[in-house]
Amino acid sequence: MEPEEGEDRTPLLKEPRLDGAVPACCSARYNLALLAFFGFFLLYALRVNLSVALVDMVEPNTSLAKNTTSNVCPEHSSTINTPRNTTGKKYSWDADTQGWILGSFFYGYIITQIPGGYLASKIGGKLLLGFGVFGTSAFTLLTPLAADLGVGYLIAVRALEGLGEGVTFPAMHSMWSSWAPPLERSKLLSISYAGAQLGTVVSLPLSGLICYYMNWVYVFYIFGALGVLWFFFWMWLVSDTPDTHKSISHAEREYILSSLKDQLSTQKSVPWRPMLESLPLWAIVVAHFSYNWTFYTLLTLLPTYMKEILRFDAQENGFLSALPYFGCWLCIILSGQIADYLREKQKFSTVCVRKCFTLIGMIGPAVFLVAAGFIGCNYALAVAFVTISTTLGGFCTSGYSINHLDIAPSYAGILLGITNSFATIPGMVGPVIAKSLTHNNTVGEWQTVFYIAASINLFGAIFFALFASGEVQDWAVSGYHLHRN
Repeated sequence: MEPEEGEDRTPLLKEPRLDGAVPACCSARYNLALLAFFGFFLLYALRVNLSVALVDMVEPNTSLAKNTTSNVCPEHSSTINTPRNTTGKKYSWDADTQGWILGSFFYGYIITQIPGGYLASKIGGKLLLGFGVFGTSAFTLLTPLAADLGVGYLIAVRALEGLGEGVTFPAMHSMWSSWAPPLERSKLLSISYAGAQLGTVVSLPLSGLICYYMNWVYVFYIFGALGVLWFFFWMWLVSDTPDTHKSISHAEREYILSSLKDQLSTQKSVPWRPMLESLPLWAIVVAHFSYNWTFYTLLTLLPTYMKEILRFDAQENGFLSALPYFGCWLCIILSGQIADYLREKQKFSTVCVRKCFTLIGMIGPAVFLVAAGFIGCNYALAVAFVTISTTLGGFCTSGYSINHLDIAPSYAGILLGITNSFATIPGMVGPVIAKSLTHNNTVGEWQTVFYIAASINLFGAIFFALFASGEVQDWAVSGYHLHRN
């Protein structure tokens, strides 16, 4: 941890050209991105582990009569004859109850979005993000106990986890508004948020293996404990602004502050009314909502689809369910680099980059998702299409997903709170609707689920392309002067 490295040969910044002025390696802002990466890694691991464990927590006969499954596709598990651990308790919850259990997380999550953004602008993102992860981890450790006490308790604990996790994205956006130089935005944000995808990638197969060889309760104990561990590192190593950072080099502090000086607002009150009347904000809201519809429907139901339609067992299921998110993770990291390269070196306008990336990241997935419903039992192709669909979605991270910081850096946390509140509705409604559409688990029913997701995606992409902006908005700067970044 020596951010001072290379300090002596770095000129103090008088000139506006900031190319490579401060080395990225070991710099405080990249350390922040890395720690955030691990934080979001754990948050998503904590969020996803239930959808895998649930398959094991439920008595087999309650979720479905077996005969409805088998007539669609032939069974093709490569039979691995390891003694499967069956010590975990089983509960008799029907399909609708399972839908509610999976959706309950989002009821807490939606409540803290806007308060999270607002609080972050008041007390800073560090404490908020730290305690968000800590709270989520603590409730995860209580999950097995809650399941034992009854379904109501389990739903409550999951909702409380959602409360803790709800503040994390707005808090992170708010921290980046004072840490990320404009031309490094896509890179830094894509690194920190890519943790979410990788968390999904690792958590799905790992949870499957833990369920298989140990017992489903350990899924919650292991990830919960890691989250608590991360919390201590975060509190120790991170600070809210470059000003208050203990070991940042002088050159880097100057570089960050000078790159942001005319982008931030000094006014203390939040301009709620012009903010809510701003069309570019609603463009992000619509894009965010429609992207999440597909994302959450797949996130919570992919294990079910693979088990009931394509008929993989849980162990393979974990690895194959994770494949799409691995693709998405790669795509997020790469598209962040490409987006900043286009803006900095090729002089593309910010709004052009945001729109193009959003269009690729929403229309691509829609096409492949619909295709995935039509290939019947060709399961290799089904997995491939779902993977391509989710991978292309990664482009959105450098599209609408960080557009908040382009239009209002000072209020980025609050804006993200607003868009994420709307974007959480699909998490609550999507799985419940999908579960109710797929009572008999036929291919036709699943095609309907994919159709709905794809058409919502298409609408969001077109709306964003029409109304988005890449400029700092008038209401977001104290002097009300417009400039391009």
